[in-house]
Amino acid sequence: MELIKVSFDRKMILRNLMELYQYDMSEFEDNGEDDVNEYGLFDYMYLDHYWTEEGRYPFFIMQSGKLAGFVLVREIADSKSSIFSIAEFFILRKYRGQGIGKKIAHKTFAMFKGNWSVSWLEKNLVAKLFWTKTISEYTNGNCIESLQIDKPSLEFISY
Repeated sequence: MELIKVSFDRKMILRNLMELYQYDMSEFEDNGEDDVNEYGLFDYMYLDHYWTEEGRYPFFIMQSGKLAGFVLVREIADSKSSIFSIAEFFILRKYRGQGIGKKIAHKTFAMFKGNWSVSWLEKNLVAKLFWTKTISEYTNGNCIESLQIDKPSLEFISY
């Protein structure tokens, strides 16, 4: 399995995968932002930003040469430091439960050294279990629970 940076000319492929991801996530949202638009699409509002703003990194997850998902990394910088976060993380259902997500998460953390904060939707108990286990294993338990924009989060440092 590998991470491949998404080039601009492959943005529509990511957009298509994003629709599947947002469909999966819609069961955990209550705020109305999880509804489809008049064209029947969720239409992820930040997708274009991954090619127009600094500090955004889109990757495809490949398994045996096939698309298996994506990970969107965001670097949030201020005048003192920066924090990396997983903006979105998606493994296609047929590839779940095989350890791919954990390996990709660990690989992503290793690519971006520094401070990290990873959040999930409070109702998404599967995500909570996944991130808690994955980050705890990666950091040998050296992570801190917090709230980021009212979402449960884990903060840690990748060396």
